[in-house]
Amino acid sequence: MADAVVLITTESNKVSEAAQTIVEIPGVRDVYSVAGEADLVAIVSTVDFDDLTEVIPGGIAKVDGVVGTQTLMAFRQYSKQDEAAAFDLGVD
Repeated sequence: MADAVVLITTESNKVSEAAQTIVEIPGVRDVYSVAGEADLVAIVSTVDFDDLTEVIPGGIAKVDGVVGTQTLMAFRQYSKQDEAAAFDLGVD
């Protein structure tokens, strides 16, 4: 599995339209509108690393209204649910 967080800058009048298009791209799990330098944040998950090139520069970056992206590659996931499940199983 290859996961990435993509910070997306859009034209100010196309945030909603871009988000709706991006969330339909295979490999995009979620899209959030956010405050700050980025307008949207997309959570991308693909089977392998090479597939990210199809989703991000080949998909998200080409959506009408998108003017820039910054990709943060995920190395390891930390989750309270995972920790709680480990204790339920008796794992130390």
